[in-house]
Amino acid sequence: MSAEIGGGINIAMKVPTHCYEATLAFYRDTLKLQRVPEKPDVVGFIYGPNRLWIDQVPQLSQAEVWLELFTPDFPAAANALEGAGVVRNDGIEPLGEGFAGGWFFNPAGIVHLVRTPDAW
Repeated sequence: MSAEIGGGINIAMKVPTHCYEATLAFYRDTLKLQRVPEKPDVVGFIYGPNRLWIDQVPQLSQAEVWLELFTPDFPAAANALEGAGVVRNDGIEPLGEGFAGGWFFNPAGIVHLVRTPDAW
């Protein structure tokens, strides 16, 4: 694969309703992680050099972890990943019109957001 792809800074944890509050309490009260100050309306914690975002997803039966990858050239990265047989599914969560990124799955089914660093 010739496209440049590297680790991002965001980790998303999708948590079912029945364990959402306990999960928040674990990171907030047990680990005492600091909330992400720039987005007070979204539950996020500073996780070393990364950001851990915790989303409540009522239709899930168990938690999922979603990871982020950065690329300077999303079309080239998407073509390389798709050419390597990596599954892409942009329908799992809306990214918005013109967003320079997409959702891909590793062979174990872990979701990866591949995007340009300035895609937001």
